[in-house]
Amino acid sequence: MRLSDIVRDCLAEIREIMPWHLVDRMQENPEILLLDVREPEEFAAMHIGGSINVPRGVLESACEWDYEDTVPELVLARDREIVVVCRSGRRSALASRVMQQLGYRNVVSLKTGLRGWNDYEEPLEDGSGRPVDPEAADLFFLSKVRPEQRSPASKR
Repeated sequence: MRLSDIVRDCLAEIREIMPWHLVDRMQENPEILLLDVREPEEFAAMHIGGSINVPRGVLESACEWDYEDTVPELVLARDREIVVVCRSGRRSALASRVMQQLGYRNVVSLKTGLRGWNDYEEPLEDGSGRPVDPEAADLFFLSKVRPEQRSPASKR
């Protein structure tokens, strides 16, 4: 089994939302929780304003009381509308599935991730709250897979 297989299986079990629908949901429900599961340095570089950052690697413990990683706002959000965000929609799909397993009832994944959000020309901000230039975001979201990280089959 490969990562793509695991993500595909998760996608069969979760709901996704497109960026333009998220814009509508954010206007309709100001209490929506935007959960960015990327790494802290990715979040600091750019994110959707008002989102919180809980890296995918500590998500399970962040969702429960009595852990060093506990995020009270997240623990208390089991019935709240939550949109999980990442770069491309893969980590957010995995995170959404885990959150469903943990009892979160209204969680969805942002299909296309922040790449799609930026393509839809929605605003991003940096860790200081300053707007991020969309062209800079395009460059940031480009694949950075190095040659040694590519499978031998893809090098032919």
